[in-house]
Amino acid sequence: MRVLLALLFIAGAFSIYLPGVAPIDYHLNERVELLVSSITSDESVGLPYQYFDLPLCKPSPAHRQEIVENLGSILYGERIELSNYHIHMKVPEKCRLLECESDDSTPMLFSSLKATETNDLLDYIKQGYYANWILDNLPSASTSSTDEVVEFGFPLGRTDPNAPDTKAVLYNHVHITVQYNHNKKDDHSKARVVYFEVVPQSIDWLSVGDPATIIKEDTLNLTIDDPTFKTDYEKSELRHSFVSDKCQAALANPKELVIEKDKAYDRIYWSYDVEFVENPSVSWASRWDIYLKAQRVEIHWFSIIYSLLIVLFLTGMVAMIMLRILSRDVRRYNEMQNSDEAQEETGWKLVHGDVFRPPRYAGMLSVHVGTGIQLFLMALVTIFFALFGFLSPANRGGLMSAMLMFFVFSGVFAGYIAARLYKMFEGTSWKLLTLKTALLFPGIVFLLFFVMNFVIWGERSSRAVPFGTLFAILGLWFGISVPLVFLGAYFGFKHKKMDAPVRTNQIPRQVPPQVWYMKPIFTMLIGGVLPFGAVFIELFFILSNLWQRQVYYMFGFLFVVFIILIITCAEITIVMCYFQLSGENYHWWWRSFFTAGSSSLYFFFYSCFYFATQLTVTRFVSALLYFSYMLVASLLFFLLTGTIGFVSCFIFVRRIYSAIKVA
Repeated sequence: MRVLLALLFIAGAFSIYLPGVAPIDYHLNERVELLVSSITSDESVGLPYQYFDLPLCKPSPAHRQEIVENLGSILYGERIELSNYHIHMKVPEKCRLLECESDDSTPMLFSSLKATETNDLLDYIKQGYYANWILDNLPSASTSSTDEVVEFGFPLGRTDPNAPDTKAVLYNHVHITVQYNHNKKDDHSKARVVYFEVVPQSIDWLSVGDPATIIKEDTLNLTIDDPTFKTDYEKSELRHSFVSDKCQAALANPKELVIEKDKAYDRIYWSYDVEFVENPSVSWASRWDIYLKAQRVEIHWFSIIYSLLIVLFLTGMVAMIMLRILSRDVRRYNEMQNSDEAQEETGWKLVHGDVFRPPRYAGMLSVHVGTGIQLFLMALVTIFFALFGFLSPANRGGLMSAMLMFFVFSGVFAGYIAARLYKMFEGTSWKLLTLKTALLFPGIVFLLFFVMNFVIWGERSSRAVPFGTLFAILGLWFGISVPLVFLGAYFGFKHKKMDAPVRTNQIPRQVPPQVWYMKPIFTMLIGGVLPFGAVFIELFFILSNLWQRQVYYMFGFLFVVFIILIITCAEITIVMCYFQLSGENYHWWWRSFFTAGSSSLYFFFYSCFYFATQLTVTRFVSALLYFSYMLVASLLFFLLTGTIGFVSCFIFVRRIYSAIKVA
C-alpha cells in the first residue's frame, strides 16, 4: 500500500506538462513562423491529408518549405510545412490579404477553384476536416465561451442542415490571437508565446468590392506601376491599406462565402487578422496546461481508485492462498512419513512429477514469452521517460519514435529469455527458435501495416508512409533488432540450464475429469476480466488520443495504471493456477499465458464499443484502418499481459514445489 501511495503521489506530481524544448525569445517585429500540419477528421479517422494538397491558398513553390520531422511524426501522418502567413511579434494585423500561387507560379491576391477542386473541398468540409496549425510549437486551438479548450484546430467550413447538400460555407478569413508574456518583468524587448488561438470566419469579398479593382491594378500579378514604391514591402503595405477598410466593413456586416458543387470560382480571396495579447499569468513552462484542460483529472482518479479496489480484492485472495492454504499444505505434505499416506492425499503435490513436463509447442511458447518481454520493457521504459517529461506533446512524434527504438533495442532481452526458456524445455532447434522470435510477431505487424499502407496510398492520405521510411523501418528491424535477438539468444543458450525443483516422471500422469468452472475456456475468460477492468477507463483516453483530435499526457496516471495492470495480471494468474493444480491438472504452461492474455479479447471488444459509441466514421476505409490497427493493438496487449501472467505463475510454481520434500 505504501508503494501504491507513493506511485499516486508521483502521478499527481508529473501529470502536468514538463517542457521538452527550449523556449524562444522573440524580439519586437521578429517573425513568428506559422506552420501548417495535416488536416484531420473525426469522421474519417486514420486518413489525414496534407494541408497544401487541398485547393486552398498555397505559397509559391519557391517559398514552400517542408519541416523535417522524426520517424514517429511521419508514421502518425503529420506533414508540416511553412505557411504563407506573415506574423511578427507584437505587430497586429487587420484584414491582411494572403498572397497565393497562380498556375504560372506568379503570386496573386486570390486563388481559383476548378469545378473538380470545388467538389473536393466540399467533400472535405462535409466530412468534418479540421486544419491544424502550429505556432512556436503550440497547436492552434478553439475555445468555448467558458474559456475551456474544447478542440484542436479549426474547421475548413461548415454545412447548413437546412441548405441543399450541394452547398457549404467556406472559411476564408481567420482571426489569430497570440498570447505572450515577458521572460523578465523589466525587459519588454523580448516575448515568449504562451497561447495560440484561431477563430475562422467567412467573407464574400466580391460582395463588398473586388480587392484587385480597389487596388486599381491593370493586371493581377501584384505589380504597382508607381516609381514611388520600389520595394516589395512598400507595395504590399500599399495594397493592404487599400483593402483594409473594405475588409473591416465586410466583417461588420458579413456575407458568407458559399461554394456550390460543380461550380468553378475565378477569384477567392483569403485574409487574416493577428491580435497580440499579453498574459503574464501563464508561464512558458505551463503553457500546455490550457491545452490539456479537456482531460478531466477526476476521471483518472476514479480509474485509479477503481483499479486499486480490484488489486486489493486479488491481493486478499493471494494472501489467503499463500499464508493459509499453501503454508498448511506444505506443512502437511512435509510431515507425511510414508508413500501410502501420500497416495491418499489429493491436491497440487500429487502432480509434482508432471508439473515441469515441457508443454506441447514449447518453442512457440518461448517465442511468445520472449516477444512479450520485449514489449514489456518497451512499455515500461517509454512510460518512465514520458513520466518525467522527456516525451512531451511539444515533441511531436517523439512518443512513437521512442516506442519503436525501445522495442528495437529490447530485442536482446527477447532472444535471451526465449533461449533460456527453450533450453529448459530441452529444445534443440535454437536457430529456428531465434528466427521465430526475431521475425514472427514483428513480421505479422509489419505485413499488416504494409498492406494498410497500400490502402492509404490509394486514398492519397498523408499517413501513407514513403518508401524511404519503410526502408528505414526495415533497416531498424533487420539491421539492429534481428542481430540483437541473435546476440541475446546466444548468451541465453550459453547460460546454464534452469533446473526444475522436482524430478519429472517418465510416464505422464492422467488428468482427472475437471469440474465445469475449471475448464480452460471458462477460466481464461474469467481471468481476463479483472486485468481489463483495471485499465479500461484509462484506455478510453488513450483511444481518444489515437483516433480523435485530443492529446494524452497523463503519464503519471498511466504509470500507476500500468503497475496495477502488472499486479492484477500476476495475481489473477496465480489464483487460477493454484486452483488448476489443486484439481490435479498440471497443464499450466499455456493456460497461465492465456489466463491473463485473454484480457486482449475484452480490449478488442471495448475498441468495437468505442467505435460504435464515440466515433462517427462514415468511410469504409477509415473503419478498415481502425479495426486493423486495433486488432494489432489487441495482439500486442495479448503478448504483454500473457507474458506477465506466465512469468508470475512460473515463479509461483517454482516456489511452492521448492518448499515441499519429495521422496
